[in-house]
Amino acid sequence: MPESKSRPAAEAKRKVKRHEAVEHVRQEKSQKGLPNERRWVPPLFISVALLGVIWIVLWNVAAQHIPFMISLGAWNMLIGMGLIALSFILMTLWK
Repeated sequence: MPESKSRPAAEAKRKVKRHEAVEHVRQEKSQKGLPNERRWVPPLFISVALLGVIWIVLWNVAAQHIPFMISLGAWNMLIGMGLIALSFILMTLWK
């Protein structure tokens, strides 16, 4: 028995569904294949935060023996806290 003709609207809906399914599969494949483009962010923000902590500790422990830290005075605290704040800003770049 011959198959009946399908309506043009039904055929168009099938094509759209097929196209959407293919696009969905393509997007999943492309997202899986993407490398993390910002691998440099975690080591950088950890390093900057540690540098800020080390700066503050060094200023409190040995500032009287380091000439440039003596001349900076209380600005050393601002430098250390600034480095820690910068690390928090860098954390927002991580995806």
